[in-house]
Amino acid sequence: MFTEFEIEAMVENEQVLNATMDLKKDFLKNEAPYLEISDQDFLSLIMMTPTVGIALANGSVSFFEEQALNKKARKLSKGGYFMKKDPVVFGLKFLIKKYDNWEGKFFEVIKIIMEELFQKSSLEENFDKNNEVSYQEYKLTVMKTSYIFIRFLSSFFLNEEEDVISYRSMAKVDYTRLLEIGTKLGLDRIPVYHMFCKTFKVK
Repeated sequence: MFTEFEIEAMVENEQVLNATMDLKKDFLKNEAPYLEISDQDFLSLIMMTPTVGIALANGSVSFFEEQALNKKARKLSKGGYFMKKDPVVFGLKFLIKKYDNWEGKFFEVIKIIMEELFQKSSLEENFDKNNEVSYQEYKLTVMKTSYIFIRFLSSFFLNEEEDVISYRSMAKVDYTRLLEIGTKLGLDRIPVYHMFCKTFKVK
């Protein structure tokens, strides 16, 4: 997953900063008027949106899912894991409560970030998502794919970075939501994304 220092580097991009500030102003005005959060930490909240979406796949966030989200939020927030009152964790409460109202706007900013940091079109090619892909082929493809894209993929959909080239399991309802989010973010036109999705054992 991303670190606070990588989030800091992202927010230094003018287009990313402007999009983040505009959405922050909208979110604070209409959803969380008492939330005190920096532009960098608000970007961290934006980057957690896909993870929150999967956690909400069955309609609510379980205790263990909440703990995992809070842990990730503290790692992303400026100042790190040991902050007593973490603004990203606090912001998550508002996002979770009205996720359906804000998902689209948050995803639009994520799309801007991806376009600014790497050329997504360079990863897109014709690919039959029903094709069987060997695990060996997937691992080699990951190793050859843009580092920053793999960071996005793991930050959105995994709790641990090293899991990106391993098999893992996921509940069917969560997996379905993962695929929906991938489509909304335009990842479904990228072959390595489909290969990544095939490494999940759906329960």
